Amino acid sequence: MDPNLLLLATVDGLSYAGLLFLISLGLTLICGVFGVINVAHGSLYAFGGYSAASLLAWLLPHTSSTLVLVGSLFVAAAVVGGCLGALLERGLLRHFQDRDPVLQLLVTFAAFMVLEDVQRMVWGATPVNAGDLATRLGTTELLGVTFMNYQLLFIPGVALLAYGGLQFLLRHSTAGRQIVAVIHHREVATALGINAARVGTLTFALAGALGALGGALSVPMTSFVPGLGAEMIVTSFAVIATAGLGQITGALVAAVLIGMARSLAVYTLPELEVVMPYLMMVAVLLVRPHGLFSVTAARRI
Repeated sequence: MDPNLLLLATVDGLSYAGLLFLISLGLTLICGVFGVINVAHGSLYAFGGYSAASLLAWLLPHTSSTLVLVGSLFVAAAVVGGCLGALLERGLLRHFQDRDPVLQLLVTFAAFMVLEDVQRMVWGATPVNAGDLATRLGTTELLGVTFMNYQLLFIPGVALLAYGGLQFLLRHSTAGRQIVAVIHHREVATALGINAARVGTLTFALAGALGALGGALSVPMTSFVPGLGAEMIVTSFAVIATAGLGQITGALVAAVLIGMARSLAVYTLPELEVVMPYLMMVAVLLVRPHGLFSVTAARRI
């Protein structure tokens, strides 16, 4: 394989993996606390991208500051994703918490379909993007190939910061320890005085913000159209299945593996681009049925 082509595939793969990891990270949190596969999380990705594009369109006539424009991506993700995530938990999923998992899955799918229609009502079917924001961070030349710093450094850097920040939150903060306690044993955590309902709302808000951040960071490089959230959520399911449910480090590794596999397919076997993440998932699950990083629990007798 040509070295320049391999370099292009690597940079594209790591950039895509960073976005995929942010979405999968939110899904992993929700799976850990609630044990539910939240299909509606894909809509939060889409809302993050659409709202970031709208905020940028409003800001561009008023400021040329790159710092302000890039910062607006995070603001849009935090506000829209956090609020929608908390609303989904308090207004919908809390009422189905102890119901059959299949029913929970159907409820989140219904929420996804409703939110998809809301997107069409607000933004229509016309492609939406963020203009030239990605080029404002400059470029870097590697081996004669020029890359945008936004793709080469910024997106992978944000993904790593999100990983490190979440690990720090879960290990060294009161709220994080409460989330971990609810993940491991909800009943015991409640008996010890932890407000599991509040922890659930906080978790959904944080997960929603992470999913929306993935969308907000995508919009400078991708035109958003209806249905894009469905594509990303299905690929994110492949990530968490490959990693193992509730595995944060595993989600990072799986996102990189799937991102790189998809990118290499784009440059070498384009016809396999769509199926490559799922081929990777199947290959892993054939060897490790519970995921790469899952720990098999001891059987109680």
